[in-house]
Amino acid sequence: MLAKTLLMLALVLAAAIVPACAKDVAVVSNKSGTVTALTMADLAKICKAQTNRWSNGTPVTLIMREPTLPEMKMVGEKIFGMTPNEIRDLIATANHGRTNHPAILVADSDEDVIRRVQSAPGAVGLVDVYSITGAVNVVKIGGKLPLEPGYPLHGN
Repeated sequence: MLAKTLLMLALVLAAAIVPACAKDVAVVSNKSGTVTALTMADLAKICKAQTNRWSNGTPVTLIMREPTLPEMKMVGEKIFGMTPNEIRDLIATANHGRTNHPAILVADSDEDVIRRVQSAPGAVGLVDVYSITGAVNVVKIGGKLPLEPGYPLHGN
């Protein structure tokens, strides 16, 4: 009986801790794109739909998860500098009049982000670092790759 109680307590504690842990976020790009590195300032401009085209003229599309998800909290703070509701308003405004090439798309899962980035030239996405596949390129942020010391999108 005591063993079952301790096991249940351990499971409850583990469930409470997991959502509190922020994930490392990777920026991924379409394989046909030329973007291999961005500064945090450039990434913020892309995320806020202030950069509409790459240097080669290809439209920029950001693909991300729903900003109100707990795992997106760090993205809202470090990249956007906004609350989840402010980000949702930004998405609506940024996409107004851009039906052929939306500035920002919201995907259902990290796997969906990868699929959409893979199929859209000029697309970049924000995903959990452990969702990266060979279908996309990983973009350096501030000269660092995910999991390197000093990587700016490291979850706390």
